[in-house]
Amino acid sequence: MRSIIIAAALALSAFTAQAAEPIEGNWKTASGATAQIAPCGGAYCVTLKSGKHNGKQIGKMSGSGDSYKGEITDPETDKTYAGSGSVSGNSLKMRGCVMAVLCKTQTWSRL
Repeated sequence: MRSIIIAAALALSAFTAQAAEPIEGNWKTASGATAQIAPCGGAYCVTLKSGKHNGKQIGKMSGSGDSYKGEITDPETDKTYAGSGSVSGNSLKMRGCVMAVLCKTQTWSRL
């Protein structure tokens, strides 16, 4: 009986770990600040957790796996752009575009 309970607990733990999307977690931004990406209202909110703009939400994206789309805000100018995120291992390429033509990409690293 005890081994069944332990096996069930391990299976639940493995399921919980797999349930998180690859984009979730803490990331080091190109400027060196820490950004946290966490579920919020059916999407994923990007909130700065360190640096000059600590506590500021700078994005909201939807998606799954390695591809996400939404909006990203430059915290220095408060301008919001069409955004996308692409996860590859411990790297996250964040891209913000104006009119889908003028784009800037940054690579963030998982902490």
